[in-house]
Amino acid sequence: MASPFLVLDWGTTNLRAWVVGEDGRVGGREEFPMGIGRLAAGEAARLFEEKVRPRMGAEALPALACGMIGSNLGWGTPVPYLDCPAGMTQLHDSLCTVSDGGAPVRIVPGLHCERPDGGPDVMRGEETHIFGWAAGDPARLQGEHLICLPGTHAKWVRLVDGRVEQFVTYMTGELFDVLRRHSVLRGTDTPDNDDAFDEGCEAAGDGGALASRLFTARSRVAAGQMPADRASSYLSGLLIGAEIASAPTLLGVAPETPVAIVGDPRLGQRYVRSMTRRGWTATAHDGDEAVLAGLVALANGGLA
Repeated sequence: MASPFLVLDWGTTNLRAWVVGEDGRVGGREEFPMGIGRLAAGEAARLFEEKVRPRMGAEALPALACGMIGSNLGWGTPVPYLDCPAGMTQLHDSLCTVSDGGAPVRIVPGLHCERPDGGPDVMRGEETHIFGWAAGDPARLQGEHLICLPGTHAKWVRLVDGRVEQFVTYMTGELFDVLRRHSVLRGTDTPDNDDAFDEGCEAAGDGGALASRLFTARSRVAAGQMPADRASSYLSGLLIGAEIASAPTLLGVAPETPVAIVGDPRLGQRYVRSMTRRGWTATAHDGDEAVLAGLVALANGGLA
């Protein structure tokens, strides 16, 4: 893709856009409250031309987008998933052109795999974060790495020699939100409490019997063993602790495997904190930087 160009991370809630100049540097960044979950069917293409391009000064620039814009809720015709194992070259070769005329618009395909437990799993957008993270250091394209992308639907990814071999999804963020809003564990938002978070991680044990362990976020308060304003952080620790206890085992990853947490820096530090307590070596990496690096690498033809 010739420079300059426009790249977009178009998710369910928001759209983030960057203009990359001829020198490879980012010349502008904007965020739009027009995630595909907020749009009517078929509206994305029109709003992109009417709102996004003019705001970015990118009316004539080629564009590359990743995320849920490639789903059946997005641009129009869904972009097919690419089967794993898959690397950056396969991802680049599978970019889908969706524009009818003018400056081309391409969408990154998501990934599909068979989970270790035999069921299917899918992702859209996270694949670009993964390869953007890998682009940051040639050593990340060698050997085995375990990558976690925390969030509403957290992804745990086994990357081997630069290829996504397999991954699993955990609905940790969504489950936390549902429990805090619509269950017996509902309550008001309270400040984060690291000690309560650690207690929750410890109470998660091996990640099993989670439906039973979750009730302790209620029973500890009812029994006077925990103040109510610590319950939210304790619940967060329970859910994240159970996720961390089970995901590496499910993917068959050895304890000495390096772990990268790629996403929101604040949430990433919570994952690092929990993994460190369980004996893993984990590092946190900014998700915005990773997705931008991935989009730029794909626009430029993939990783070397």
